[in-house]
Amino acid sequence: MNYITAESVTVDYPILDLARRSFKKDALSWVTGGRVGQDSKNHLSIRALDCIDLEVKAGDKLGLLGHNGSGKSTLLKVMAQVYWPTSGVLKARGKVTSLLDLTLGMEMEATGYENIFLRGAILGVKPNEIKKTVSDIAEFSGLGDYLRLPIRTYSSGMLVRLGFSISTAFPADIILMDEWLGVGDAQFQEEANNRLNEMTSKASILVLASHSPELIKKACNRCVRLEHGKIIEDFLIGEQS
Repeated sequence: MNYITAESVTVDYPILDLARRSFKKDALSWVTGGRVGQDSKNHLSIRALDCIDLEVKAGDKLGLLGHNGSGKSTLLKVMAQVYWPTSGVLKARGKVTSLLDLTLGMEMEATGYENIFLRGAILGVKPNEIKKTVSDIAEFSGLGDYLRLPIRTYSSGMLVRLGFSISTAFPADIILMDEWLGVGDAQFQEEANNRLNEMTSKASILVLASHSPELIKKACNRCVRLEHGKIIEDFLIGEQS
């Protein structure tokens, strides 16, 4: 059974050079949305997540709501193992696909085809499985002969199209997203939306961070609201009091 479990997960960002600046603690807290404190060595730090306890089960399509600095993206990155908790434990079972950075692991001097394997490896896909999907990725990306060129020759739009095509080509048990992805021109966007809808419907768990209650209501069946790194509300969509 797939799951994500957070037990007292806390993340602190140290601010090592703040003593040389003139910022006040209350101003810094207002800008970041986090809580300003001090660690054991008297360094100032921002508490981005504060003792988060959360259980996400198979079947959950979980939306994360909150203002900038509330901890949504940090929680996603902990789930993706981009960040490690300062304290507490996060456990997960199932194949995780993170759509937080579509071009992570790509090499600018390598060709598009070579980057399919590089990005696939970052996603934890075995080479023989990547080989089976190369033609499908190439077709979906619509990049044609550009895939034979180094990706440094690509426009930013072409690069994102390639990253999206690779990242969504493989099935996943758990999908992590920061906002619903918008990529490419109108035609590609429609194809991308169809692919995302199919992918998320087949996944056991979806975790989607967004500023939009309307998007969360449409894509999710459960919502967690964060404020200053804490969970202040956890409810099922349609059952909020």
